Amino acid sequence: MQRNSFLARLNEWLQPELVSDYCPNGLQVEGASTIQKIVTGVTASQALIDAAIAAKADTILVHHGYFWKGEAEPIVGMKGKRIRSLIENNINLIAYHLPLDIHPEFGNNAQLLKLLNTDSSSVIDLPPNGILQLGEFAEPLTGTALAQRIEQQLKRPLVASVHSDRKITSVAVCTGGGQGFIEQALAAGADAFITGEVSEQTIHVARECGIQFFAAGHHATERYGVRALGEKIAEQLSIAVEFVDIDNPA
Repeated sequence: MQRNSFLARLNEWLQPELVSDYCPNGLQVEGASTIQKIVTGVTASQALIDAAIAAKADTILVHHGYFWKGEAEPIVGMKGKRIRSLIENNINLIAYHLPLDIHPEFGNNAQLLKLLNTDSSSVIDLPPNGILQLGEFAEPLTGTALAQRIEQQLKRPLVASVHSDRKITSVAVCTGGGQGFIEQALAAGADAFITGEVSEQTIHVARECGIQFFAAGHHATERYGVRALGEKIAEQLSIAVEFVDIDNPA
């Protein structure tokens, strides 16, 4: 598929123009004009680039790309090596950040709620861009049971939690570094809040306001959106896609 046609289809699905983000969404580094093999992953680390080179991919599609607001602009050191590897191997780097967090079908939030077997879900209309998503359990479960389910499904221990045997019916989710949205989760009436990271004050909010809280890892909670997007690409566009999970305990 021609690169421009592929990008047009991704933009049609993800609608990045509707999102105010911290980085450019879409094509970040230009490579091959024809796309035949895609490697997907969470972050465009050197390890993922090396895996894409080994797989003879012409395109890398990630959630965490480059050129973040506030970062140093010179293309030197680690950044220089990464971009040089892409250019020398004629590999496209395509990244979608918030559009891939909030998408109702293959977004990180939606995919995590699906993984945890919620019966229904809806986007909470809060700025920016309805970034929280609310899931409902058909059969309420205790906080202890939900902690066990998260660890089993994500195949790793929780980073931090505040939970009990009190029953949970509704859970708000904001994957990655979304711990600052705990008060919005409270305002939405959620019994529990799941995110990737934790700050010192998050624990106090959870304890004092009575919301059960689970930090399950930034990387661990954001593996599923880009993988689901890759599966959609393979199914609908008939392009070879391989998901590569570069382990990260954070």
